[in-house]
This record gives sequence, structure tokens and C-alpha cells, in this order.
Amino acid sequence: MSEDTTTEITRRRMLQGAVVATAVAAGTVVLGLTGPTVTPASGADTEGGESFDEVFRGRRIQGMPMSGDGHHAMSGYMVLIDGRELHMMRNADGTWISVINHYQTFTTPRALVRAAVNSLDGADLVPLAA
Repeated sequence: MSEDTTTEITRRRMLQGAVVATAVAAGTVVLGLTGPTVTPASGADTEGGESFDEVFRGRRIQGMPMSGDGHHAMSGYMVLIDGRELHMMRNADGTWISVINHYQTFTTPRALVRAAVNSLDGADLVPLAA
């Protein structure tokens, strides 16, 4: 094989790689434009700002509105599993995420805490390290 043929194959492979990389980047942009797969929540989706207290899969789950101090100031809501706080956060689109399900969004805190109970599958919720 001559040097020119080797160089041509390398260029061809490089161009193929560039085409694949461009296609992947375009696909990522398209996926990013579609947004979350969950319908955005409104303020009313926090159970109307009301508390809830129920037993779900043998675990006591509670949710309550919170006012202004610490990390509750941002979300305005707190959920507990068997009396232990599940750290959660409200996204800009109104959906909720937790430390248990941080790649999945939920429209309400109740849906979030139920999904966390399912994910824990009987394990205890341990507090976040300070």
C-alpha cells in the first residue's frame, strides 16, 4: 500500500467520524428542544398547598407546605417518609425531583414521595450528610 492510499483512508475515516459526530450533536439538540416528558406542574399541583398524610406500601408519607427558611424557602414544600425528610427540589418548569429519583421529574410532591417509596423498596431513608 502506498502512502497516498493510507492517507486517503485516514481522511475518509475522519470524514465519516465527523458526519457521525454531527448527527449525534443534531440529535442531542432535537432531544433538548423537546423538553421534559412530564407535563409541567402548576402551583395547584402541590395538592393545592395542602398537607397530606397517608400510608403508602406500608410506609407513612407526609407532605406539607413550608414557609421561608433554609432550603424549604425555594420549594415551599416538605415531604417525609416515616418521619424522615426526603430532600426534594422544584425545577424551573414546576416539576419536582428528589435525591432518590433525581433523573425523573414528578408533577406533585405526593407523586414524588410515592415514587421514592417504590425506589427504596423497604430500605430506610437516611439523612443527607451535612
